[in-house]
Amino acid sequence: MESQIITIDATDWSQVQGRPEWTAAVEAGKVLFFPSLAFALTAQEKGFLRPDIRDPGSRNISLNVDGSLKGAAGDAATQAALAAMVLRYRRQALQLVGALLPHYVPALRLAPTSFRPMQVESRQQSWRADDKRLHVDAFPTRPNYGERILRVFTNVNPEGAPRVWRVGEPFEDMARRFLPKVKPYVAWQARALRALRVTNRCAASTTT
Repeated sequence: MESQIITIDATDWSQVQGRPEWTAAVEAGKVLFFPSLAFALTAQEKGFLRPDIRDPGSRNISLNVDGSLKGAAGDAATQAALAAMVLRYRRQALQLVGALLPHYVPALRLAPTSFRPMQVESRQQSWRADDKRLHVDAFPTRPNYGERILRVFTNVNPEGAPRVWRVGEPFEDMARRFLPKVKPYVAWQARALRALRVTNRCAASTTT
């Protein structure tokens, strides 16, 4: 089977120059992998790489588009420094996307940027929320309204442990197998979910 991962040798977030074949790979649902593109942390920020920096009642720490921080523990100074770190990452990710996929920039719409200080392998989650898999984000309560989601992931494990993804077959092959099992669209269900405010608005995301 043709590889679903395209490896790109780059070490500077601002110096990546886009190529048509990389855009074509993204359009085909492939993953662009930058093994040497790291997100540098300050000494203070390295102290945030611990599970208890997350509020126990929240799944992840996230920086909203308006700059507000959600899901973090600690005092005001700690949360401000944490927000500044996530904001810096967001800016670098946007810089990367702008250089790599310049034709996407006019249509981009930001979504919250996530910081996940929990160890994924040992984290207990339902199969629907399992972060060990790349997954489809459009489902009845979170439709994407025809938009597509573009994400930039970076591993910041303090011990250098790799982030291992399980990447499946091309989307067309997956759709061919599962589409016959998908329940058909039901208009009254969609209206009911919207009336009950169960349906959420899903934004096209550049960073997570």
